[in-house]
Amino acid sequence: MCQRIGHGGASALAPANTLASFDAAREIGIDMVEFDVRAWDGELVLAHTVLHARRGGNVRLADALTHLSSRRFKDVELNVDVKHVGCEAALLGGLADRGLLERTLISSQVPGVLDRVRALEPRVRVGISVGGRISRLSRRWRNWRAGVLAGMHAGRWDALMAQHRLIDDRLLGDVVDRGGRLCAWTVNERAAIAALRRLGVHGITTADPRLFA
Repeated sequence: MCQRIGHGGASALAPANTLASFDAAREIGIDMVEFDVRAWDGELVLAHTVLHARRGGNVRLADALTHLSSRRFKDVELNVDVKHVGCEAALLGGLADRGLLERTLISSQVPGVLDRVRALEPRVRVGISVGGRISRLSRRWRNWRAGVLAGMHAGRWDALMAQHRLIDDRLLGDVVDRGGRLCAWTVNERAAIAALRRLGVHGITTADPRLFA
């Protein structure tokens, strides 16, 4: 099964990382909702970048988790993309308090975030996120495929969340051989979604869940 994942909820239809965006994604039909978490002004908020956080008006993580733990979202899984080290304990506590740990995959482009999550709560699924060339350079991923696959083989993470242009059948086979899952982000063209589905990826993230129809 290829999971339908809503980027920031349904960020083509409502502002990303908002309750309205989550509601729009649920109404259209998704299997998982993805959103970004970072610390700002002493609390955890939903924001993709520091600039987004600085603008203000961000949804607090506590409010987002309360919303997503309601009965309306009982069949929806969560992909929480953690932007930096230091959020792990509070995030895990919030998920546990609302009974959401089993429905959540925590991802990050920062390996240290996933290591800290693993140490604090080994049961939670984690996924390493790998972006485009500039992003990989900033993270010093010189040989990212070898590093990601070695981490997966060692049980350091369960999934690879890859920028969709990085994905090919060889990568998918290597991930599956190591017992992992491969998800593509962020795919906003119907033809590309169809091609990735045919390839056999385990999940596809899009800003517009209507493209899954």
